[in-house]
Amino acid sequence: MEAISRKLIEEKGKSLLNLPVGPIDKYPEKVLQFGEGNFLRGFVDWMINSLNSKGLFNGNVAVVQPIRNGSIDIINQQEGVYTLILRGVQNGKLINSKEVITSISRGINMYTQYQEYISLAESPELRFIISNTTEAGIAYSQEDRFEDEPPASYPGKLTVLLYRRFKAFFPQKNKGLIIIPCELIDRNGDNLKRIVLQLAEEWSLGSDFIKWLKEENYFLNTLVDRIVTGYPKEEVQSLEEELGYKDGLLDTGEIFHLWVIEGDSRLAAEIPFSKAGLNVIWTDNMKPYRDRKVRILNGAHTMTVLAACLYGLETVKECMDDRLISTYMRKGIFDEIIPTLDLEEDQLIRFAQEVLERFSNPFIKHYLLSISLNSVSKFKARVLPSLLEYLNRKEKLPEILTFSLASLIAFYKGKEIKGNYLSGERNGVEYKICDDMPILEAFCKCWKNFDGTKAGSDAVAQNILSRADWWGSELNEIKGLTKQVSEYLFDINTNGMEAALKKVVMEG
Repeated sequence: MEAISRKLIEEKGKSLLNLPVGPIDKYPEKVLQFGEGNFLRGFVDWMINSLNSKGLFNGNVAVVQPIRNGSIDIINQQEGVYTLILRGVQNGKLINSKEVITSISRGINMYTQYQEYISLAESPELRFIISNTTEAGIAYSQEDRFEDEPPASYPGKLTVLLYRRFKAFFPQKNKGLIIIPCELIDRNGDNLKRIVLQLAEEWSLGSDFIKWLKEENYFLNTLVDRIVTGYPKEEVQSLEEELGYKDGLLDTGEIFHLWVIEGDSRLAAEIPFSKAGLNVIWTDNMKPYRDRKVRILNGAHTMTVLAACLYGLETVKECMDDRLISTYMRKGIFDEIIPTLDLEEDQLIRFAQEVLERFSNPFIKHYLLSISLNSVSKFKARVLPSLLEYLNRKEKLPEILTFSLASLIAFYKGKEIKGNYLSGERNGVEYKICDDMPILEAFCKCWKNFDGTKAGSDAVAQNILSRADWWGSELNEIKGLTKQVSEYLFDINTNGMEAALKKVVMEG
């Protein structure tokens, strides 16, 4: 069985088992992409393939490997071609689509092909920089040196490329680049720009270059949203038999996608995603969209998984299939989270419905215990703002969100630290509670003296809610919160999670 490549497509014709195939002609390399991983190939490169297929961009992506080890060799062996499988629930229907992506022109290993990498800066066709170098990628490194080939960090690698471009084209206008990071940190473009400017100063690259960086280049903040599950190693044999070729870059993901880009809307015309029917939003303020994602999508996870785990479930899909837990989740989203957000209500409801379909995806096995990692900081960022805003707007405590706080405390009920986790117990079986060690030690100490009484629940609730260093404020000062959390906690410990959930969901 042959590996997929442009040559194989030409030999077999444009249709491989009736799969849609992107254009196989080479276009100018308009995009330089830092990162060759599953996410960018299942998100950005898929979008550019869609643009090319509709004749809206006519540009290829040159991919560079930002670390020493990666899959650049496979990319070049397959001539940048790979298969993407998107699966999930959309508008109530099960979707399983396959297509061949051809937007990548070549791969470059900058550790062995540094000159090939740096020469891209001198290409007049280059216009966009895309990156996904993990959350740790956009960070300042004292190890960076301008003369290194390449510098250690992604911002260092980007700075030397931008300086080469400056030297090649200055003082010509409109030769700067549009830089669109996809790393999952807040204000990713602003942070990247700050570090690049810092390196330009430290490396004494000159005031003209610094001015050019600020005036001729665009560092855009973004929010990306799609679960890309990557190479399906458990299915690959059957999938390749079905496809009729080998594919070392086979990629899988969910149907849903969203890209919010904060920046000058005039730039959107240069890469017209919306004309291709893609869910890409250009805005001058991405905060409402970030709040929507964090509070509805991430917040639904955090407010549900700890209760669902103690209830006896294992995965997010099981939560959606269970009437009690799914009702709990829906009430939390629609009755308590959405009323705290500021986008149009129909946008919020539509997004929430898409989230619930994503949670129902039978092709993704998302384990509750995996999501439970570091739940204290997640609750502070994802759920607590909704709880506090609901109280501010409605002048009463939200029942589901308050119960979810009690569920967090109950989930962290462990009496022994084992290595790097706190040992909890569910139905006689141990589960691992994973968080920062000071947090685990505090919960362990707090629960050690619990005697099962209502007074004991009061003491635990008061102790945990007093941790302003965890929550950002002293939660015991919120009228009625400690009393309500304690009552829920006592009910969970006395009657079990199922009975406590039924009371709050059915009677609340």
